[in-house]
Amino acid sequence: MMDRRAATRALAGAALSGAALLDSLEGWLQPAPAPEPGNRRGRIGMREVQELEGTARAFRAWDHRFGGGLRRKAVVGQLNEVASHLEEHQAPDIERGLFRVMAYLGGTAATIAWDSGLQRQAQAYYLLALRAAHAGGDAAFGANVLAGMARQMLYRDRPQDALELVHVAQKGAGRKAGARLRAMLHTREAWAYAALGRPSAFRRATEEAAEALADAETDDEPYWIAYFDEAELAGVTGGRLLEMARQQPKEHAEAAADSIRQAVKRRGPEAGRSHALDMIGLAECHFLMGDVVGAVDHTQHAVEAAARTQSTRVRAQLSQLYPYTVGRSVSPRVAEVRTMVRDLLSN
Repeated sequence: MMDRRAATRALAGAALSGAALLDSLEGWLQPAPAPEPGNRRGRIGMREVQELEGTARAFRAWDHRFGGGLRRKAVVGQLNEVASHLEEHQAPDIERGLFRVMAYLGGTAATIAWDSGLQRQAQAYYLLALRAAHAGGDAAFGANVLAGMARQMLYRDRPQDALELVHVAQKGAGRKAGARLRAMLHTREAWAYAALGRPSAFRRATEEAAEALADAETDDEPYWIAYFDEAELAGVTGGRLLEMARQQPKEHAEAAADSIRQAVKRRGPEAGRSHALDMIGLAECHFLMGDVVGAVDHTQHAVEAAARTQSTRVRAQLSQLYPYTVGRSVSPRVAEVRTMVRDLLSN
């Protein structure tokens, strides 16, 4: 059981990693306790729960497209409202529904905080979302939350922790994981293997992701995983190949560019934040391949795409292009895009 006070305590915790983080997640693998019997005096019904879930869905869609922290306070406000309803000791089905809504909102709050560079807050919201998913009996979304925590560990250069989190997610979700969720978890696994310098394991996990996605249906998955399609698989695979290309450009840069091009072609500018990240990655690929003309073109498009988002992560990725544009003998076009990058990052 978790009320507003428990949620507040969860958000006050320090960021964890390694054994301390994994130990705190062991309870997620155990069955959730049954709701306590007795008289229930809640004042809302399933219709109100569905309305709250609709709001959570809208927040998630907005963040997935645009990114940034402009809606974080609104999401937290909704979290507080759900917590206040839980304090009223709802009927069991209403209670489980409210916990699931709390999990969805907590996951979105975590993603917004992470995308804004607030790592400690992000982990606290992830832990809150995981506990709520467990209480609501939603093992699949709990696995999705663990995948988000794994991504955070990867950005913090802790790939072994990330791999452990993915394995916990895969074990906990079990048969409740649909094809898209299984595919996404395999890509997080592949990401960890790439960061650990295990290219064969990376390729194997990526192939498993493609095989799982081939079994996906259009209408049998929850809304929160619907984004994971062939375009997303191509984008995340290209991103991991790009990371390896920074160490071995001749071996991986062209393959990374090919994969990212597939993502750009399939989802286009309307993908918002994802499109901006694709364009930034494609520009870096061309710099690594020595194609300065192509790199300049893609950098210009990347700056334009980045300007349409509020994502701190997009700007952090864009900053990685800046060193490629610095040099004594750069052409006027390279100098022009360097100024574009600098001007956007300074705003």
